Amino acid sequence: MNDSGSLAIARSAVARLAWDEAMDAFTDADREGPLLADDLAEWAMVAYLMGSTEISLSALNRAYQLYLDGGDPAGAARCGFWSAFTLFTRGEMAQANGWVGRSQRLMESLPADHPINGYLLAVESFRQVAIDGDYAASYETAMRAVAFGTKGGDADLVALGLNNAGRAQVRIGNVAGGMLLLDEAMVSVVSGELTPTVAGTVYCSLIEACETISEFQRAQEWTDALTRWCDQQQGMLTFNGQCLTHRSHLLRRHGDWSLAAAEALRACERFQGATDQMATGEPLYQLGEISRMTGDETAAEEFYGRATEWGRDPQPGLALLRLQQGRVEQAVAMMRRLITEARDDVDRCRLFPAYVEVMLKAGDMDSAAAAAKDLERLAGVYGTSAWRAEAQLALGAVMLDRGDADAGLAHLRRAYDAWQVLRVPYEAARTRVLIGLACRRMGDEDTARRELDAAEQAFLDLGAGPAVTALRQLRGGIVRAHPLTDRELEILALVARGETNREIADRLFIAVKTVDRHVANILAKLAVPSRTAATAWAYEHDLL
Repeated sequence: MNDSGSLAIARSAVARLAWDEAMDAFTDADREGPLLADDLAEWAMVAYLMGSTEISLSALNRAYQLYLDGGDPAGAARCGFWSAFTLFTRGEMAQANGWVGRSQRLMESLPADHPINGYLLAVESFRQVAIDGDYAASYETAMRAVAFGTKGGDADLVALGLNNAGRAQVRIGNVAGGMLLLDEAMVSVVSGELTPTVAGTVYCSLIEACETISEFQRAQEWTDALTRWCDQQQGMLTFNGQCLTHRSHLLRRHGDWSLAAAEALRACERFQGATDQMATGEPLYQLGEISRMTGDETAAEEFYGRATEWGRDPQPGLALLRLQQGRVEQAVAMMRRLITEARDDVDRCRLFPAYVEVMLKAGDMDSAAAAAKDLERLAGVYGTSAWRAEAQLALGAVMLDRGDADAGLAHLRRAYDAWQVLRVPYEAARTRVLIGLACRRMGDEDTARRELDAAEQAFLDLGAGPAVTALRQLRGGIVRAHPLTDRELEILALVARGETNREIADRLFIAVKTVDRHVANILAKLAVPSRTAATAWAYEHDLL
C-alpha cells in the first residue's frame, strides 16, 4: 500500500479544495508507489477539475480494474459511469457506449435497486437529451435516476437526474417546469451537498440551459453564483474556464465588449491543455462575434476558424460576417442549410433572427416573413423576454420592408422597450435604426433624425464600426474615400501614437500576429513603405 508523504499531501489538498496542489501531489504519489482504487478515483476527479481529462480517464481505467480485481463491481461500475460521461461530453460516442455496456454487465450481479443503476440511467438520459435529442425519453429516464438517488440518499445522483430532466423539459417548451427542476437541483449545489464535479456540472448545465433559450437575467444570476463557487476552488480550470465563457457571453450582450473579450481570452488560457473541445471552442466563438461587430474581419475569420477546429460551429456569426462583407449569396446558403439542419424548435429560434436579417438583405421577403411568424409563435411557447423582443424586431423589419411603416413601427417600439429592460444596447441600437426609417417613411423627419442620431451614438459608444458605417451610408452621409476597414483605421491611429504591435495587441485583446497582418495590409492598401509614411498619409487625408 502506498503510504507516501505525497499521498497524504494529496488527500489534505482535496479536503482544502486545493486542486492544483492535489494534482501535483497525486502525480508524485503515483511515481512513488501503487495507489489504491479509491485514491485513483479521487485523482481522476481532481484531474477532471483541472481540465486534464486524459489523465482523468487513465486513472478511472486503472481504478476500474482494481475495483474489479478486488471484488467490488459497484466501484468498478461507478468508474465506468464517469468514463462514459466524460467521453460523451467529448463527443467520443463509441468509447462512451463501450463503458456503458461494461458497467451494465457488472450491474447484473447486484440488486436491481442498487444506486449505481441510477448512475447508468443518468448517463443514458444525458445521451438522450444532449446527443440524440430525444427529450421525452430523456425526461423519463432522468426521473427514474432521481428515484434511485432519492431511495439511496445519493444527493449527486438526484442532482444529475433533476438536471437532465429539467433540460429535457426546457427543450420541449415546458420552460417553467424545466426551470423548476433545474432550480431544485441547484438547492443541493448551493447547500454544499454535492461533490465538486457534480456541483460544477449542474452549475454550468443550468447556465447553458438559460443561455440556450436566451433567459439572460437568470443566466446572469447563476453565473454570479458560479463565479463565487469557482473562487473557492483553488487552481480549478474546467469549471472556472466555463464560468469565464459564460461571463464573456453576458458581457457581450450587455455591451461591455472589451471586458467580454478579456474574459474570453482568459477562458482560452484556462482551457490550454484541456481536451474538452466544445469548452475551448465557445470562448473562441465569442471572440469571433466581438471581432465581427467591431469590424475586425481578419480576426473574426481567425477566431471562427479556430472555434471550428475545436468543434464549435461558428454559426450564425459566420453567416452574418459574410453578409457584412457583401457576400449575400454565401450568407443565404449558410442560413438555409442551418435552418434545414436544426434539430428542434430551440435551435430554430436561435437561428431565426439572423435568418430574417439575411433573407431581407437578399430580397427574399416570403422566407423572412415566414421565419418572423414562426419566431413569434415559438417565443410565445418558450416565453423568454429576449425571444419575444427578437420576434418583434423581426416582424417590424419585415413590415417595414413591405412598406407598412405604421404596423412595423408598433412592433419595433415593443422590441426597443424590451431591449432596454434587458440592457442589450447593440440590439436596441439596431432597432432604433429601423424606428428612424419607419418615422422617415411616415413623414416625421424630426423624430427620424433623433432616432438615427441616438442609434449612431450607441454604435460609437460600443465600438461597432461596421454598424456606424452602414448607418451613415443609409443616411446619405459620407462614403468611405479610402480603402481601410474600421479596424485598420483603429490600428492606424494607434500606430500614429507610436505604439508597438505588442502594445496594440494588448490594448485590443487580439494576437500580435493579427496586428502584424493588419499593419501589413494597411501599408499595402495605402501603397506606402513604412509606419511613418502611413501616419503621414492619414494626417494628410484628415483621418486622425
